[in-house]
Amino acid sequence: MATRDSGALDLGGTQVASFGRRFLALLIDWIVVTVIAALIVDSLQRNPWPQLGLFVLVHAFFVGLFGRTIGMAILGIRCVSVVDGGAIGIPRALLRGVLLALVIPAMISDGDGRGLHDRAAKSVMVSPRQ
Repeated sequence: MATRDSGALDLGGTQVASFGRRFLALLIDWIVVTVIAALIVDSLQRNPWPQLGLFVLVHAFFVGLFGRTIGMAILGIRCVSVVDGGAIGIPRALLRGVLLALVIPAMISDGDGRGLHDRAAKSVMVSPRQ
């Protein structure tokens, strides 16, 4: 990953992960969380909130500490800080996860392919396999 002299990530020199890879990683994560939530709750049809809450918490933990979830790891993409290129930390990952769960912020993206959830968390999805 290319960084500027200031330590900030240079998005021009970074391969941003494609929408397709990001969406597929999200789908994998959602399936994993659904299976886990189904083991915890009697019926997800009557009570879907544990599934959404678990998604946000799992996202915050794994992205915050490791820069990737299970789905991201399978597809070889990472969520990194635009500030320094490292993991974004749990508070910013929690914000990112909550906004991602709201769906609309993720659908509004800029020229770099970053949704509002990425901009708020100062993160970017990159593809290290070049």
